[in-house]
Amino acid sequence: MPPQPLALAELSERLKRDERLFGLDVGTKTIGLALSDVMRRIATPLETIRRTKFSQDAARLLDLAKLHGVGGLVIGMPVNLDGSEGPRAQSTRAFARNLAALTDLPMAFWDERLSTAAAERALLEADTSRKRRAEVIDKMAAAYILQGALDRLNFGVRSPSP
Repeated sequence: MPPQPLALAELSERLKRDERLFGLDVGTKTIGLALSDVMRRIATPLETIRRTKFSQDAARLLDLAKLHGVGGLVIGMPVNLDGSEGPRAQSTRAFARNLAALTDLPMAFWDERLSTAAAERALLEADTSRKRRAEVIDKMAAAYILQGALDRLNFGVRSPSP
């Protein structure tokens, strides 16, 4: 049985010095990835994985994790605005469960409510073209998710964690 996702503080305690975190925005068609710096203060958009088969998606994600010295994963949990969980949240939990069977990397969920909307707003404010927004929105949303978790770890900023 794969390990269950941890509370964010517990995930942080398991990381070694200079290990980075990945932020994941898991969608039905793509997985947005963001990477923290080694001090775990700043999230940077990294890549968008176009989803194919789970095994190929997981292999790409885990290869990137190894390449970048990632010690843990922060997975965006798509809860509804009222805090309830719907089909997308169930799909994200299933993704995390299946991924946990393939890796020892500790994982935590982070409430991703409105992360895509916030990323979209930032891109609009930067006057990004519609085409370019479509190319980068998922990794930007992953960075927004990861930055929220990093802020919580470093500065105690309040945001619910599912």
